[in-house]
Amino acid sequence: MITYRSYQSGDEVQIVSLWNKSLPKDPITPSRFRNLVLLDANFDPSGLCLAFDGEALVGCVYGLRRLLPMIGTELEEENGWITFFFVDPDYHQQGIGSELMKQVDLFFQVNNRKSIFFASYAPNYILPGLDEEAYPEAYAFLQKLGFQKLYSPVAMDRNLLDFQLTDDIRQLKQAREAEGYTISIAQDKDLYEVIQFANNVFNPDWGRAIREGLKEVLPMERLLIARHHEQLVGFCLYGGYEGIPERFGPFGVDPNQQGKGLGKLLLHECLFQMKAEGLHNAWFLWTGEKSSAGHLYLKTGFHITRKFHVMKKDI
Repeated sequence: MITYRSYQSGDEVQIVSLWNKSLPKDPITPSRFRNLVLLDANFDPSGLCLAFDGEALVGCVYGLRRLLPMIGTELEEENGWITFFFVDPDYHQQGIGSELMKQVDLFFQVNNRKSIFFASYAPNYILPGLDEEAYPEAYAFLQKLGFQKLYSPVAMDRNLLDFQLTDDIRQLKQAREAEGYTISIAQDKDLYEVIQFANNVFNPDWGRAIREGLKEVLPMERLLIARHHEQLVGFCLYGGYEGIPERFGPFGVDPNQQGKGLGKLLLHECLFQMKAEGLHNAWFLWTGEKSSAGHLYLKTGFHITRKFHVMKKDI
């Protein structure tokens, strides 16, 4: 007989074990699970719904809502997120996944949520959406439950073994420097400004990534900033998410300054720093394939490695 309940202390051991059996293309370690789930400020045990056959865990779905604002006082009180779900492959087609989704829907309804997203949650998403190629059954399952695709970000990778700064990049840098533009490693005096710039011009999660990264795992030399005279106009970094040095981003240039090649210069300077540090690859999980950033990455030698669907259901 299958029984259902929410998370209790100690369940994480079985959750990680079943995760790695059920999602073999995206395994996780106990420490990553701890950091991304249990230590998340928005973690609520009531949203981590589990299915058991006797004492053995056979299924899991994780739903959460914002308890701590990303910025200011905004709690997105109508939104909820599901960031992962899985059922033991030996227990597929027994209705366990459907029942777990009913349990998490109840969690959302009790908390007055109206829109449920998979999986565009910040700060601690595992993947930005569902990889249809890796998990076609899961994609069909979400569609059956009423989730609709909103957009499809892509992950990209670039091998750095053949990377070098070319003459056209050096010439572009000289031309911009003659106009008063500079690219440099951030210093303490830059930090408040770059965090506010990331928050206000782009995404509060980017400001958080800079702030928390520098507090915990990010060496200052991995954060580059661009200025026009005294005005901050762009930044990029690597190693800010989970302390993984080869993970590139976030990265942004003031929209009012675009068209001058500043993004190209920042990206190339950052990749040069990564290679100089001895890294062999650069990768990230989320960009728009047809966006200006997506085109820049492709021109710089990145290639698409995965495609995800961000999905939404109204309840």
